[in-house]
Amino acid sequence: MDVLLTLAPIIIVLVLLIWGKCPADWSGIIGWVLMVVISILFFHTSLTVGLNASLAGIIASFPVSLMVATSIFQITFLECTGALKRIVVFVKTIAKQDRAVQIMIINMGIGTLLVAVGATPVSILPPIMVALGYSTFVAVALPALGFDSLCTYALLGAPLVVFADMTGTPLEVSALVFSQFMPVISTMIGFGMLYLVGGFKQMKEGFWPCLLAGGSMGLTAIAVAHIGQGIVLTGVIAGAVTIMVMLLYMKANRKPIIDRSCITKEDLEMESSMSLTRALSPWLILVGTSLFINFYPPVFDYLFKQLAMPVQIIPGGKPIMTRMLWNAYTWVIISTLIAVPFIKPTGAEWREIMTKWVRRAPRPVLSAAIFFAIAYVMTYSGFTSAAGGWKLVNPDFNMISILATSSSDFFKGLYPVAAGFLGLLGGFVSGSEASTIALFTKYNILTSKLLHVNPLVVTAGTAIAGGLASVISPAKLQNAAATIDALGTETEVIRVAFVIAVIFTGMAAILTFIWA
Repeated sequence: MDVLLTLAPIIIVLVLLIWGKCPADWSGIIGWVLMVVISILFFHTSLTVGLNASLAGIIASFPVSLMVATSIFQITFLECTGALKRIVVFVKTIAKQDRAVQIMIINMGIGTLLVAVGATPVSILPPIMVALGYSTFVAVALPALGFDSLCTYALLGAPLVVFADMTGTPLEVSALVFSQFMPVISTMIGFGMLYLVGGFKQMKEGFWPCLLAGGSMGLTAIAVAHIGQGIVLTGVIAGAVTIMVMLLYMKANRKPIIDRSCITKEDLEMESSMSLTRALSPWLILVGTSLFINFYPPVFDYLFKQLAMPVQIIPGGKPIMTRMLWNAYTWVIISTLIAVPFIKPTGAEWREIMTKWVRRAPRPVLSAAIFFAIAYVMTYSGFTSAAGGWKLVNPDFNMISILATSSSDFFKGLYPVAAGFLGLLGGFVSGSEASTIALFTKYNILTSKLLHVNPLVVTAGTAIAGGLASVISPAKLQNAAATIDALGTETEVIRVAFVIAVIFTGMAAILTFIWA
């Protein structure tokens, strides 16, 4: 009964999302209210503890929720000033004569690079795919799948930062744990994209480009993790390396890298109105400042360690290190403002930017934060105020403890496998790998300790599966479909992609089982 009560809010969120077609933010709010009420009525938690824990969760979500807010601002800035259209004109000319290479460059290389700097591949890439002659089904599915292997490094490593903070593990150690999964997962995703485009025939034709792209993506993640610097830029570096490897492959096969046969009169007008460097200036500045911050030790140590800006919400608990001057969201805003003199938006464009940002940002930000609040209520359920801070008098009243004990009894040694599919469910429900990490980290750590398996590996496996859920996320797929006026296509994509997501999660679960 305690297990059912603990899981009830998450089950209701799932029902609201799938059958009720309720938006993620409203589903999350309902789930949070139910979690607080259940923790009070059945788990001896006071309203004060529940609300304080929720506040701690929201603050802990800042690397994700504030990054969502600032990245939406930046992409809206690029869109309203025409810079995004100029970037699209260039991207659609790349590798037109080799379909497999084109798929790897655009959806894996560029997709990973885009999501790493806070852009949204599911908004940017579908129109490019349609312009290149792909079906609406493929144009919706591939951008949602291509970046999933390095979803951990999205938003300049926000999910990885959350993982490191919640497990108390140094960023370098956290990266080493995740990176071992990447070569296998990246290569699988490459073959998955080829299958969606042309079945087994396309997989056979694109075997070498896929192997090279997946390998370069995964091995770059391992290399950066072992170097131990610039870890939050892993997605940027891996995306760039993958693109370079594919271009070298094209060169070796004597195929043109740039093919302008698809350029229209409108594209030519866009090219003449803005240079590619100007259009890319916010991202170039962002990557440049991020490289400096993360690779120059004195600056990194000062912003990451000395200016950690701890916030104490839980009495007697570990303070939340906000690191607001190091985290990516601050530099997304700064890079955008520095680019203003180059792009020169007009007054009308500024009004459009602010109007669209105010309309677009609040709900995704709330959706990103609310699942952290749910996770923290679960973590601190059963805690009571005492001298020196909150104390857990009886573990039988703590939701995480209950789930951990029940899971260890039920799954026993197979728990690392089950954790992967739990991550897929978490990613589907919350729509975010970072939220999946927030929801299940404490639970995974406790259960792993009971079973004497490696909690970091188990939690990483859960997180990676949460990232793989992007290809079946209703919100992401609807976003992609809307950009090409193909609403309804997302339902077809979910039906096909669900099988792929389960297979990939199964492989991640097997790796988790072996390494844990």
